[in-house]
This record gives sequence, structure tokens and C-alpha cells, in this order.
Amino acid sequence: MPTTPPAPLNTGPLAGLKVLELGQLIAGPFAGKTLGDFGAEVIKVEPPGEGDPLRKWRMLHNGTSVWWQVQSRNKQSVVLDLRTDEGRADVARLAAEADVLIENFKPGTMEKWGLGYDALAAANPGLVMLRISG
Repeated sequence: MPTTPPAPLNTGPLAGLKVLELGQLIAGPFAGKTLGDFGAEVIKVEPPGEGDPLRKWRMLHNGTSVWWQVQSRNKQSVVLDLRTDEGRADVARLAAEADVLIENFKPGTMEKWGLGYDALAAANPGLVMLRISG
């Protein structure tokens, strides 16, 4: 039976859309995965060390969660420590070039870090910020 090779990244109706994902576990990464599935360029920010906790969550296959394998597809990943000024400055630079930012931290966390919508939109007025909590 012939097989079809996987489509290259950045094809589809959202090709050209740049998404910055600052989410962990399910809700934020699911939104990023869905946009990536439709061709958006998704850059996932992970904390240093173990990365997104989803990497080790529940059922593992070869040391990695099967959930991670699904939720991380069609994404690039970068390690940044949002607890540091340098990490937050790097996120602000990435957000200045993004079309969409996805975050699913506790409400108020992004503002506490100086990365709330008002601060980021000052550098990028066209930024769409998707906030998922719960």
C-alpha cells in the first residue's frame, strides 16, 4: 500500500501565522497544536530542566508521554526561564514578532512578569493574546 509522506510544516490555511505558546500540560498546548495542524508556525516556550510537565505525564512510551507526542507536533521549542529578567525579555522579543500568543498560566501571572497584554501590545499592536485558565 503506498504511503503519503507527512506534509511539511507551515502549509495549510494558517501558513504565515506566527504563534508563541507559553502553556503547559493540556489547554494551551492543545490550542497551539491545533493552529500548527493548520499550518501556523508555533514556537513553544518550555522551562529549563524537564521542560513541559506533559513530557512525563501519564502513559510513557520510550520515556516520553504519548500525550506529549500528540500535543507537541508541528511545533518548534525553545527553553526560556520566565522567572528571570533575561527569560522574560526574550519572550517579549518573541512576542513582538508574533501574530498570536497563547498562555494558560494562573490569571495575573503574565502581568506579574511584565508580560500582560498591554505591555506586549505596546510593542506589537496587532498581537492577539489567547488566555486559557482552568
